[in-house]
Amino acid sequence: MTRAARPVQPSGGLLAVHAHPDDETLATGALLAAWAAAGERVTVVTCTRGERGEVIDTPSHRTGLAHLEGDGPALAAHREVELARALAALGVADHAFLDTVPAPGGSRTVRFEDSGMAWVAPGIAGPAPDSGPTAFARIRLDVAAGRLATVIRDRRPDAVVTYDAGGGYGHPDHVRTHEVTVRGLELAADSRAAVVGEPWAVARRWVVSDPAEDVRAARRALATDAQTERLVADHGLTLPDPDGVLPPVAVPAADLERCGALEVDVAPVLDRVLAALAAHETQVQHVGRVPTGASGSGVVIGRYALSNAVLAPVLATMHVRPTDTSTAW
Repeated sequence: MTRAARPVQPSGGLLAVHAHPDDETLATGALLAAWAAAGERVTVVTCTRGERGEVIDTPSHRTGLAHLEGDGPALAAHREVELARALAALGVADHAFLDTVPAPGGSRTVRFEDSGMAWVAPGIAGPAPDSGPTAFARIRLDVAAGRLATVIRDRRPDAVVTYDAGGGYGHPDHVRTHEVTVRGLELAADSRAAVVGEPWAVARRWVVSDPAEDVRAARRALATDAQTERLVADHGLTLPDPDGVLPPVAVPAADLERCGALEVDVAPVLDRVLAALAAHETQVQHVGRVPTGASGSGVVIGRYALSNAVLAPVLATMHVRPTDTSTAW
């Protein structure tokens, strides 16, 4: 396992800002669970309800919910339930959808909806060509950021975590969530901003990153695990290419070490993370452990697949790197 970071020390409140239900678990589940397990306050803000998500309902993962795909309101309502179950599994008690937060100045209530996406390259997303005016990626920046600033001033967290500037893998809602978080932090700290509450400057600001070397090692480990091989053969799944293109969230370990990245040991909270992944039944399938010893380096301890039926590893450590609004996130 690559040693690119020092352990994170949960202290003070943590605020995680995510685009859709399931992102909180896929991107930061171990961090949220570890923070909650330490008895610290954890708040999750979700920007949309994932109305345009795909629904997994296949012979190897039967949910009986295929009829929800394409029915935005119905899928949104179901994903709210999935999110509540996932947060409970992680130990998170404080949650808000961003569009339910009172807007500064009492501006008109607008529902923030999933913008949709299109795959533009393996593992890389781009905007959907048919997103409408209520799509989150089209919402005026300060409309959304002002609401987030209200949450920040109210909860007064010590740390905030979200995606990097590329949104992890390019989804337009993830990119917009990053932009909204940066601007929301600015507004929350600005005494002149028209935001309810006393100004609050967040001490620690993080984005999610993974050591590229660990991601490749974990992919190789999946390919050599006997249980995973049977799973792939029995259910028509595929394995990620260890030598293929990595998502932008994967960066060289040396870069993480230079910027003072922090790591979370996933093993103590693995049960919570896997339960939270399984709670998102329409989005995540084939959640399970990878037996200890499947990888000589111990870099992978779990696996899951999304609707693309490609098994992804749960790394033994998750990483965040510090940043601030004066630099490119």
